[in-house]
Amino acid sequence: MSILVMKFGGTSVATLDRIQRAAKRVAVEVARGHQVIVIVSAMSGKTNELVGWVNETSPLYDAREYDAVVSSGENVTAGLMALRLQEMEVPARSWQGWQVPLKTNSAHSSARIEEIPTDNIMERFAQGMQVAVVAGFQGVSPEGRITTLGRGGSDTTAVAFAAAFGAVRCDIYTDVDGVYTTDPRICEKARKLDRIAFEEMLELASLGAKVLQTRSVELAMRYKVKLRVLSSFEEQSDEAGTLVVGEEDIMESNVVAGVAYSRDEAKMTLISVADRPGIAAAIFGPLAEAGVNVDMIVQNISEEGRTDMTFSCPIDQVARAEKAMQDAKERGEIRFHDTVADKGVSKVSVVGIGMRSHAGVAARMFKALSAEGVNIKVITTSEIKISVLIDRKYMELAVQALHDEFDLDKPAAESV
Repeated sequence: MSILVMKFGGTSVATLDRIQRAAKRVAVEVARGHQVIVIVSAMSGKTNELVGWVNETSPLYDAREYDAVVSSGENVTAGLMALRLQEMEVPARSWQGWQVPLKTNSAHSSARIEEIPTDNIMERFAQGMQVAVVAGFQGVSPEGRITTLGRGGSDTTAVAFAAAFGAVRCDIYTDVDGVYTTDPRICEKARKLDRIAFEEMLELASLGAKVLQTRSVELAMRYKVKLRVLSSFEEQSDEAGTLVVGEEDIMESNVVAGVAYSRDEAKMTLISVADRPGIAAAIFGPLAEAGVNVDMIVQNISEEGRTDMTFSCPIDQVARAEKAMQDAKERGEIRFHDTVADKGVSKVSVVGIGMRSHAGVAARMFKALSAEGVNIKVITTSEIKISVLIDRKYMELAVQALHDEFDLDKPAAESV
């Protein structure tokens, strides 16, 4: 029998009624002849509540106990889902991470999956179990302690199980009905995509699209796991949702697949830095050690022998970045005149595998923004992505203008 992995996010299992709805979807797949591995998140809001309890109890908490507490939400959901399936006369059993066992490293609260042995669950399938309901987000360290995979880790759990068990597909059930060309809340012309390439989805996820967790897409791309993103609140069909597949499985696509944005960005500039070999390492090494997620980087010559170094980072990491730079300056590792932070910017990006074979995408993008009076502060490019940093007040206007410029409301065959 074939194995299907189905993952239900927090909103899909937020109440007992929603757990029952999800269980009915699982029962449909069992009736179709699949053995099913269900990965569940904690009920909506529960993980935040548990994290709050930990912080209130112990602000400087032991990460091992943090994992023990926050992983409990998924255990509750797994047990309830298994009970509901049993009530529907579907042979099901819940599994916690240590029971599989899902083996991880020892990096508590941000563990990485190292191995998922299949023997235990496959043995139970052979004995008549039809559904294994696995608590997502959690595993077990080499020391035998519970670990968690970081926020959004249930997506990663699902893809990892699909890879380990050779599943025919991994269905990610969420509160949206697929992957859109951009955020429908910003652009009413946003269109649901039937298919999107792994590379495009990875870029969109890393650039702010919150449909899938970045690590889950990386795993799917590496192990060629076919993903389907669909809503748990709409009628089920074989054509529902969006398939995330290899580039070779997409017959025809738009030059640009989607427009992504990250609202809360900041632009930081180190003014008058010594222009010498190793200066970039001297700047970005301390930033990395401080946990600052640097993205766009631009270097400009300001005067002879000096340079200005500009980079972007999340707005909530500005203070950390400023302190890292000041500490490095006091240690004599770098010299600069001043730091200037602009906290009023956003990042807007166009993404598409079609950009590899089509010239002029950047020119069209810049012309469309210019026509709307949007000034570009920083530009970065890759093979399938162009990102710009602009004033935050123009972000929604920029997203709409680019969506129109690349005809993203039309299927590939109709676009210009």
